[in-house]
Amino acid sequence: MFKWDNKRKISLIGVLFLVEFLPTKTFKYQYVFLRNMVELISRVSKGSRMDQVYIPKNRADFAIGSYVVIKPLKAMPKEEIKPFFYTVKHLEPIKSRIIEEIFRDIEEIVKCDNIIIMGSFLEEGFKFNDIDVIVVSENKFNDKHLEEVLENKIGAKFHISCISNKALLKGLSTDPLFKAMLTKCVSRRRFIYKIKPKLNYKLLDLHLLKSKPLIENFDLLNGNEKYKMARNLVAINQFINKNEVTKDKIDLAIDNLFGSKTAQKLKENIVLKEDFLAGYKKIYKETQNKILGGIKDESKQE
Repeated sequence: MFKWDNKRKISLIGVLFLVEFLPTKTFKYQYVFLRNMVELISRVSKGSRMDQVYIPKNRADFAIGSYVVIKPLKAMPKEEIKPFFYTVKHLEPIKSRIIEEIFRDIEEIVKCDNIIIMGSFLEEGFKFNDIDVIVVSENKFNDKHLEEVLENKIGAKFHISCISNKALLKGLSTDPLFKAMLTKCVSRRRFIYKIKPKLNYKLLDLHLLKSKPLIENFDLLNGNEKYKMARNLVAINQFINKNEVTKDKIDLAIDNLFGSKTAQKLKENIVLKEDFLAGYKKIYKETQNKILGGIKDESKQE
């Protein structure tokens, strides 16, 4: 069935295999060997007369003349995934397992450079509405199809965005809210999110428009929508004033600008309309004026 030759090969006809020690005769030694068992995973190679398997010359065990068992390996072990955590202080074990599964599922479907998970899913507890995922890839793919696949496997709603490496760097340098969201995230591979900010006032003007509906449609919006619009305004305001922009810093700034615990009250949709909007309109106008002034200065330099 098998033999050792001078090149330390195991000759056999078969498929991908697992090599392990045969159990010894006594229970005592069998236990010792099992505790220290060495397993080698290799692939069957084609030989001229017989197929064969190579094992490393430098190895811990498998002395010349020892007996071994060769058996098929049903599937290769899954690659161990070690996510990178950025300012995530606590994450429930089940969320960590979900993140690893998300990374595996996406990499089976999409060729990508990195996968980043951010948003409310990383907050303590299970009050998130969906799981926000950024797939960094130079290749186009059907994000809606990927969302459906993940929703069927994981059992949660997904919001997937695909961006290139260039777009990722641009967003980190010019979009304050995008930068703030990525200061707290989990990624498949390491990435640098501390990019030098670049004030692009025309782009900031477009971002600011996302916060305007809070003034015009306050009564029609739910708490989560109000919070996101206020967060966007404050992120832009802090960015222009060259303050540090992180998710926690933005919430703190909201409380400082509009009153204690305003960020939480917005989420719960219990903030008082008149008092809040008075301050909100003021900050919006101040931020808008600074942006318009910046656009004017940029035009002079062109």
